[in-house]
Amino acid sequence: MRGTTMMFAGLTLLGLAGCNEHEMKTGAPVAGGAVAVATLHSAAGKDVGRATATEVAGGLRITIDVHGMPAGTHGAHIHTLGRCDPTDFASAGGHWNPTGMKHGSMNPAGPHEGDMPNLVIGSDGRGAIGVTLPGATMAGLLDADGSAMVVHAGRDDLMTDPSGNSGARIACGVFGAS
Repeated sequence: MRGTTMMFAGLTLLGLAGCNEHEMKTGAPVAGGAVAVATLHSAAGKDVGRATATEVAGGLRITIDVHGMPAGTHGAHIHTLGRCDPTDFASAGGHWNPTGMKHGSMNPAGPHEGDMPNLVIGSDGRGAIGVTLPGATMAGLLDADGSAMVVHAGRDDLMTDPSGNSGARIACGVFGAS
């Protein structure tokens, strides 16, 4: 699914109300919109890709592009602390959730601000995803304690609190302004 764009359909319409049609379809960057980048590393310290957050009308556009990762379907989430201490990346804390929601787009009481669709990684170890997080802000992402992008070992069921049963954290990167 390299290069595939995915969005939370219902949330996108709510979060981008008032935007023009082009912005809703493309996630067009805000003029002068800020960008933050996280270089993703495995528990062994190997560079396995990057996540980019771009300020767009009504939210943040998050893209992830990975290589050298295990094939399969993996949960991918923004976590609340800008720390990625190996080997388990527990230092990144829980999911970014400033609005106090439950986990997952399929949960009637969700999702967390940092919840994203699953990242599918092919047999070549490569995968990519893009999603717009309606209502998310660069100020929230880059607050005093920062935030991190985390890729999990397993598939996110998109509804079980707190992390969709997505398993161990296998890659992590801290967002920083670019």
